[in-house]
Amino acid sequence: MSPNSRMRHALAALVSLALLVPVATSAQFSISGDAAAGRRKAEACVPCHGPRGKSTRPDAPSLAGQVPLYTYFQLFQFRAGRRQNAEMAPAVASLSDQDMQDLAAYFASEPASPRHEAFDETKAAAGRLASNAHACEGCHRPGFAGYQHVPRLTGLSREYVVAQLRGYKAQTRADYDGAMTGTAQPLSDRDIENLGHYVSAVATTAPAESSN
Repeated sequence: MSPNSRMRHALAALVSLALLVPVATSAQFSISGDAAAGRRKAEACVPCHGPRGKSTRPDAPSLAGQVPLYTYFQLFQFRAGRRQNAEMAPAVASLSDQDMQDLAAYFASEPASPRHEAFDETKAAAGRLASNAHACEGCHRPGFAGYQHVPRLTGLSREYVVAQLRGYKAQTRADYDGAMTGTAQPLSDRDIENLGHYVSAVATTAPAESSN
């Protein structure tokens, strides 16, 4: 699937999803949240996602600096049962749409903090080739900074990135626009592992641009 095709699919899916999600969105798919309120509500998120959204758990993503629309849609999918996770399910069950917008705004307001994980240079170089071949940074932006509904990847552990790509390929990971499921299908497990190293290399060697 070409980058333009993925973007068209993504935008079409967002328009359809906007009809189902009770949230005020603009033509630019923005959301309205209160970061100060989100800070108070995020106290329950600390055990997994870390203080100020900076996770030290390899299986839990850092949320600091994440683009707010992406965070909101993930919370929505967890609450709706479209994305499954035993720890997240009870955490989001009672969240209102405003709660989710506030949390998304708060985490977006916190500065991203790349993990600076060790990476294999050979695998990272192969991952760069795979990223170029599949136009990963065409959607995720240079430095994997994220944009609108496309997530920031810097700050995520290599283990988490690899797990999500495997989930997309197996179609066990929720994908509201189909772009990642389609992109992951031709990836080999070696490609996925190499991409994980490349994301770690980018986070370590070059700071990502602001996603806000």
